[in-house]
Amino acid sequence: MLRKLKEAGLIWPTAAALLALAVLLALGSWQMQRKAWKEDLIARILTRTTAQPVDLPAASGLANQGDREYLHVAVAGRLWHEHERYLYAPTPAGLGWHVFTPMQTTSGQLVWINRGWVPDARKDPAGRQLGQLPGTVRITGLIREVPAPGLFTPANDAARNLWYWPDIAAMTADAYRAAPGATRTALPFWIDADALPGSPGGLPKGGVTRLELPNRHLEYALTWYGIAVTLIGVYFAFAANRLGLFSGNR
Repeated sequence: MLRKLKEAGLIWPTAAALLALAVLLALGSWQMQRKAWKEDLIARILTRTTAQPVDLPAASGLANQGDREYLHVAVAGRLWHEHERYLYAPTPAGLGWHVFTPMQTTSGQLVWINRGWVPDARKDPAGRQLGQLPGTVRITGLIREVPAPGLFTPANDAARNLWYWPDIAAMTADAYRAAPGATRTALPFWIDADALPGSPGGLPKGGVTRLELPNRHLEYALTWYGIAVTLIGVYFAFAANRLGLFSGNR
């Protein structure tokens, strides 16, 4: 067999085809593993987001475990509306912003609350005074970890209060530069406020967490496996032609 392959000039094409086949099968299997991982993640998110909120101090104890994303929590404290920071959040309906407000909790912690979305025309808090809750308030929401900025994410402009990704450490340093008496170290995550009960006056509009995670890994796996099957067919047709199986010259 080896002699026939060598005479037909099929040694290197066969080696290349086997290598490509191994890569394609590995990619398909990797996508199947990713599919299982994504399904587990979606199930975990659904369980957490529909659970009753737990007290934030207890939730903060998960810091060393690194397992707090999407945890449904409740926190009480005073919102520092004067230190609002605005995260760029355009929608199909138009330009808008997520209102990030620091909260000094009743347990002495500092945590940022993404209170929700406001249209650009209502960005100025003077136009939504009903939503500027005074005194001690209780908020429920989902813990969100600080992501790394994307490759094409613009740099934050703290001087103009324009934020393109929620850099909690930088937002804290900027907000509390003029508040020397306040806690300066914030918890290393933020909380996306629930849609309900909502802010008086309707703004900011909570419930901005995107929970629909794409899961096309089965489609991708079938694509790689399909290419692998095609490669096998093309190789055998090529080899058969080289070996003269179609012409009868063996």
